[in-house]
Amino acid sequence: MDNSKFYGTGVALITPFHKYGTIDFSALGNMLDHVIKGGVDYIVALATTSEAVTLTEDEKVAVLDFIVEKVDGKLPIVVGVGGNNTQAVESILQKMPYQHVDAILSVTPYYNKPNQKGLYFHYKNLANSTDLPIILYNVPGRTGANLTAETTVKLAHDFSNIIGIKEASGDMMQIQQILRDRPKDFLLISGDDALTYSMIMAGGDGVISVTANAYPTEYSAMVKAARQKKYKQALEINFSLLEFMDAIFEDGNPAGVKLALNNMGLIKHNLRLPMVKVNVQTANRIKSFMDNYKSFL
Repeated sequence: MDNSKFYGTGVALITPFHKYGTIDFSALGNMLDHVIKGGVDYIVALATTSEAVTLTEDEKVAVLDFIVEKVDGKLPIVVGVGGNNTQAVESILQKMPYQHVDAILSVTPYYNKPNQKGLYFHYKNLANSTDLPIILYNVPGRTGANLTAETTVKLAHDFSNIIGIKEASGDMMQIQQILRDRPKDFLLISGDDALTYSMIMAGGDGVISVTANAYPTEYSAMVKAARQKKYKQALEINFSLLEFMDAIFEDGNPAGVKLALNNMGLIKHNLRLPMVKVNVQTANRIKSFMDNYKSFL
């Protein structure tokens, strides 16, 4: 299985909304033009940054159909399919139209706090439910359950269609253990924008990024330079975006990056409950960064 299409920068694409909560497909088209022109390597649709948990199944199909048509084969497409009910996730995998999709990104079950055996069998069932490649997504700060390096590596060895992990534990020891023990070609993808540089330095393969919604050119250039071992150039770009990467997560994701995109004129700063707009202090911090940002490119 060729996993090289998922090297580099994937963008965790946001979902734009109109004032009263309906999906703004015109703005979604603008976003796709923006990130494709900006040089991202693949699109990640309907992941957690897209507020997918607030979308109906019909809306998810409509969003995915729109993205597939707009991308038109220019870039690979990864789709987020996850949840805390294994049978329900299996059912979605079997029903949704994935003929133009290159891989699935599946977050660990949240709230239930399954142990490692439960996590293993959850992903075993998903791997047996689809022929599509699966990228695991570990983000214990949000889900309440950490997929350990040992379980990750076991899944990677046991199932050929489990091809990588988006790692957002923030635990560099765990990350290094995966890098040390992973099978050949198993992807280690950063799930934390501010740690991507460090993870690539350690041997990681890229990122699925929120920041790349707003600054796709700069962030993609940083990842590319780091993967090419141009570490000084990569570090300069990384440092230049560090304040932004911190600020956009300060008051909830994707509220922060949606404000930045609003400031750029790409979308309106609208979200679906329980997410709300960022507070004044965060808004001022993001605006101040954007007003003063000088790209290295």
